[in-house]
Amino acid sequence: MYCTIEEVRKNIKNDSIDGIIGNSLIEEQGEKETILNELIAEAIEDADGEINGYLNKRYPTPLTNTPKVINKFSKDIALYNIFSRNGIEDGSREETFLERYKSAIRFLENVAKGIIEIGLGGADEEVVRPTSDFRINSNKRMFSRNSLNGM
Repeated sequence: MYCTIEEVRKNIKNDSIDGIIGNSLIEEQGEKETILNELIAEAIEDADGEINGYLNKRYPTPLTNTPKVINKFSKDIALYNIFSRNGIEDGSREETFLERYKSAIRFLENVAKGIIEIGLGGADEEVVRPTSDFRINSNKRMFSRNSLNGM
C-alpha cells in the first residue's frame, strides 16, 4: 500500500463519518471506526490499483520504495474514493477532494507520458524505461546521384 489507513483517517473529520458510513444508525464510536477503517482500506486498495495502472507504463509495480509524491496522491485518491461513494455536491467542502483527485490524475498521466519523473532510479536502483520494437527494414538503394548521371 502506498499509504496507510491512519494517514487517510487523519484527513476525515469526525462529523463526516456518519455521511460516509451511510444510513446505518450506529451509536458506538468503536463500531463506527471499524466500519470506517474497512471502507478506508478498500479505498486505498482501489487508489493503489489506479496509481499502478499509470505507473505500469514506466516502472515495475507495485513500487517497493514509495516516493512521497505517490504517498500523497494515494491519500488524495483514497479520500476521493471514500467521499464520492455518496456523491460530491458543488460548493461543498468535499469538492476539495474532487479537485485533489483531478490533480493526482493529471500528475499520473504526465508520469505515464514520461513528462514527469517520480524520483526512482538512484544509484542502487535502475529505472525501467519503456522499450520500443520499432524498426525499419528496406531494400538497397536503387538510384543515387551517381547512378542517374546523364539523365
